[in-house]
Amino acid sequence: MLYETCARAEEILSLDVPDLDMEFRRALVVEKGGDRAYVPWETPTARLLPRLLAGRTAGPVFLADRRAPAAGRRAPALVDICPDTGRGRLSYPRAEYLFKQASKIHDPRGTGYTLHQLRHSGLTHLAAKGRSAAELQAKSRHRHLATLGIYVRLGEETSARITAENDEHHRRRRR
Repeated sequence: MLYETCARAEEILSLDVPDLDMEFRRALVVEKGGDRAYVPWETPTARLLPRLLAGRTAGPVFLADRRAPAAGRRAPALVDICPDTGRGRLSYPRAEYLFKQASKIHDPRGTGYTLHQLRHSGLTHLAAKGRSAAELQAKSRHRHLATLGIYVRLGEETSARITAENDEHHRRRRR
């Protein structure tokens, strides 16, 4: 879901079940500045979400493995506990640890990838497929186009293609 939405990990991990719009394949997230925005997902996430939710209609989307403590300093807020299972919301550090462990076999360094790298990968792959900086900005909800420079490595081939497509005087005339 992080890769497909290109959303920030905190935005996705803070989702509650009612924030999901399964019909239109999107989720209502709270952005960095507090604004709310929809982030769309693709078919793989649409297929996995019903299994993840297992019929739940309330509480956090992503849950920890264990039940949340009921009292004490480590007890989470009630909104961070699933009313059906009693399990707490999956935290960023725990999600990061689990993802690093699961991705170690794919990482040439053997250390595993970070959750933030999923956002970077999603945007980099969209740029490689020819998406414009404006489209990447819409997808990622970056405030400034300049921050997208690390994703868009257009290079010489793109420059040559743009020049050729724009060169109206070089085109052959039809007879």
